[in-house]
Amino acid sequence: MAQGTACLAFEAKRGRTALGEIYQRDPLRFLFPHAGAGEPLTGALTTTSGGLVGGDRLDIRVRSGQGAAGRVMAQAAEKIYRTTGPEVGIDIRLQADAGAWLEWLPQETIIFESARLRRTTCVDVAADARVLCGEMLAFGRAAMGERLTQGLVHEEWEVRRDGRLAWSDILHMDRNLVDALQAPVCLDGARACASTIYVGADAPDHLDASREWAARLADSEELRASASCVGTVLVMRWLGRSGSALRRAYGRFWAEFRHQLAGYPPIMPRLWNI
Repeated sequence: MAQGTACLAFEAKRGRTALGEIYQRDPLRFLFPHAGAGEPLTGALTTTSGGLVGGDRLDIRVRSGQGAAGRVMAQAAEKIYRTTGPEVGIDIRLQADAGAWLEWLPQETIIFESARLRRTTCVDVAADARVLCGEMLAFGRAAMGERLTQGLVHEEWEVRRDGRLAWSDILHMDRNLVDALQAPVCLDGARACASTIYVGADAPDHLDASREWAARLADSEELRASASCVGTVLVMRWLGRSGSALRRAYGRFWAEFRHQLAGYPPIMPRLWNI
């Protein structure tokens, strides 16, 4: 059983963002690809084991310090393998200090048949900081025609802004997954789902544009998306009958949205397209 740890801090020094604390323990590793002109300092997080099995535990901490601007993205899709024993546990903590910008850009987490995943993401945002983050779940290996019938999917989010709880959410499916995945009042046959979460004082200002983007990007046959805002937390939800269609739309929205929010280039990192 793996016990991986990854801690990374971005710090503002002489008007530029630099790397601060870095700590990593197998199977987690940070890579630092060239981010490109006009982009924030970027770290790519990879799992060197090639996937996670029952009993594995990952502890991930990312902080963007006062006035810093950083981005962490997944280097590739994460695979959660079948288990007959304990669950996989992933604990993610994101922190943005005063005046900071932090992006947490996911790639898919692929849930294999009879896999068991419990993941918690806690986001702590200063009053004048901004965080753009999200997650994507793929239910089964589409190329193999796999459909989930058994397992555990527990995806929990908690967002605090200026020390106060601003938003929380839990997706929990256990044992028999067929009803939850197929029922019209639940996931309605989706093969993948995702969320995009933006936390910032200006979040309500971007709600109408997010809904327009969702309507423009979504295809009624394969993809549905919509946005809502709770105080200073804007949440975009995605459901896809095709995981690849969801991924494409998710990337287009992310690129446009970050450009609208912070003026960064409206493109996805090169690793996203590999």
